[in-house]
Amino acid sequence: MNSVEIANELKELLSGGNIKVQLSVPQLVEKATSRGEAMLTVDGALCAETGKYTGRSPKDKYMVEEDSSKDKIDWGKVNRPISSEVFDNLYVKVVNYLKEQDELFVFNGFAGADKASQLSIKVINEYAWHNLFCHQLFIRPTEEELASHVSDFTIVSAPNFKANPAVDGTDSETFIIVSMEKKVILIGGTEYAGEMKKSIFGIMNYLLPEQGILSMHCSANVGEAGDVALFFGLSGTGKTTLSADSDRKLIGDDEHGWSDTGVFNIEGGCYAKTINLSAEKEPEIYNAIKFGSVLENVVIDPQTRVCDYDDGSLTENTRVAYPIDYIDNIVTPSVAGHPKTIVFLTADAFGVLPPISKLTKEQAMYHFLSGFTSKLAGTERGVTEPEPVFSTCFGSPFLPLPAQRYAEMLGEKIDEHGAQVFLVNTGWTGGEYGVGNRMKLSYTRTMVRAAIDGKLSNVETTTDSVFGLHIPTAVEGVPTEVLNPRDAWADKAAYDAKAAHLSSLFNENFKKFSGVSEDIVSKGGPLV
Repeated sequence: MNSVEIANELKELLSGGNIKVQLSVPQLVEKATSRGEAMLTVDGALCAETGKYTGRSPKDKYMVEEDSSKDKIDWGKVNRPISSEVFDNLYVKVVNYLKEQDELFVFNGFAGADKASQLSIKVINEYAWHNLFCHQLFIRPTEEELASHVSDFTIVSAPNFKANPAVDGTDSETFIIVSMEKKVILIGGTEYAGEMKKSIFGIMNYLLPEQGILSMHCSANVGEAGDVALFFGLSGTGKTTLSADSDRKLIGDDEHGWSDTGVFNIEGGCYAKTINLSAEKEPEIYNAIKFGSVLENVVIDPQTRVCDYDDGSLTENTRVAYPIDYIDNIVTPSVAGHPKTIVFLTADAFGVLPPISKLTKEQAMYHFLSGFTSKLAGTERGVTEPEPVFSTCFGSPFLPLPAQRYAEMLGEKIDEHGAQVFLVNTGWTGGEYGVGNRMKLSYTRTMVRAAIDGKLSNVETTTDSVFGLHIPTAVEGVPTEVLNPRDAWADKAAYDAKAAHLSSLFNENFKKFSGVSEDIVSKGGPLV
C-alpha cells in the first residue's frame, strides 16, 4: 500500500457512523464508565486497568524498513525492522476490525509547544479512556487550530485486536509498528496507554534532529530569574518528582526539544508514577489527581473508591496522566530559555555512585552516552526487581537515530550555553538493592536545589577513586556521611568490590561506541 491508499483507508474508516470526534473530558469520562472501561475514584479521577500488559512491550515494537528512512535508522534490538508487507496486512486487518466497533474515538492535537516545529497528530482509539489519556497528554488545540487541523501523523490503536504471529509476521499478539513513510503508528494487542505517548516521542526523536533541534528524554523547570534546569533519566529515576517544584515553574515532565531559541515541551500533560504516592512527599502530583486525570492500574476500594497508592499488586508501574495545567506552577506556553543546569538521574541498584557529583564536559558526554540506571519494577513486562541497565542518552528505547547524533548535539549545546552538569543517584545507598536503602527524597531534593541555585559551582570536592567523579565535601542540609557512598557502607571491602564491578560494566558497555573522541573515553569514564 502506498501513502495515498493508506490515506483513503483512513478516510473511509473516519467516515463511519461509529466515529466520535474531539469529545470533551466529561463526555469521554461518561463513555469510559458507561462502557465499563474504567471507574471513577472518590477524587473524581478515572481509573482503568490495562490487563496483563502493565508496561511497555519493547520486544513487540517495530519500524517499517522503508527507502526514505532506512539509511538513517539505528537498527538493532531497539529499532527492529519489519517489512512493508507485514505492516500493510496488519493495517488492513486492524482498520476492518475497527469499522465493526460500535464506537471509535478520535482526538486531533499536537506534539511540540514550539510552533515552528510542531507536529499535528490524530489518534484513533477503540477505548474512550485511551482517547481521554491522549487528550490530556498531548497538546490540545484551540477551536481555531482545530478548524484548520491536518494531521502529520496518525495513531491507530486497537487494543483488543490480537495478531497471530504465525500468520501476521510478529513475535507475539502485541505490536507497535511505526511507518515513517506512511506516517502511521499501528498499535494492537496491548491496553497499556503509554505505548501511544512513547510512539509519538519516537517520531519527534526522528524529526527534530533533522531540523537542528535536540530532542531529549528529560523533565524541565525554570526559576524566577529564567534559569532553566533539565532532568534526564529513565522512568522511575525521579524526573517527574524532582521537576515538580513549588518554587520553580514546570516546563514539562518527560519530553523536550532544545532549539536555537531555548527549551520547549513536546507534550501537553504529565505521566507520573503513583506507587507509594503521598500528599506529603509529592504534593503537586497528588493534588493533580482529580476529575479529568487518568489513573492506570491503581488499586481502589470498590465501595469507597479510595485509591491505595501503596498497593502494587497489579504492578509497581502504577501511573496517572493529567494535563499540565493541573499543576499550579507552570510556564504557559511550555517554552523557556537555554538551560543553566543539567542533571543526569540514575537509580543505581549497586549503591556505589555518589548521591550527587559534578561532571566535567568529558564526563558529561561519557555518562550521557552510557545512560546507566536500573530498570525498575513494572516499567516493562517481566521486570520484577531492579536490573542494572545502560540506556544510551537516558532514553535508548525511544531513539531511532544513532546515539552519537544526540550526544554530539548535547555537547554542542553545553559548550554554547555554558551549562553545568551533575550526576545524581536517586537509587540505593549503604549497600546494594536488598541490603542498603533507597536514597531519601528529601536529601535528593536538597542537593538538586543546591546545584540549581549555583551553590555547588565552586564548592570543595573530592575525587572518587573509582569513577573519577567530583563529589562535594558538604551540602547544607545533607549529612556528610551520605555524600561519599563508600562512607555509607558498613562493609568497605564489599563496597570496593561492587564499585569495581560497576566500573567494569561501564568500560565494557562503552566499547560499543566507535568514533568517540579519546578525550571522552580517557577523561570521562572510570579511572580503573
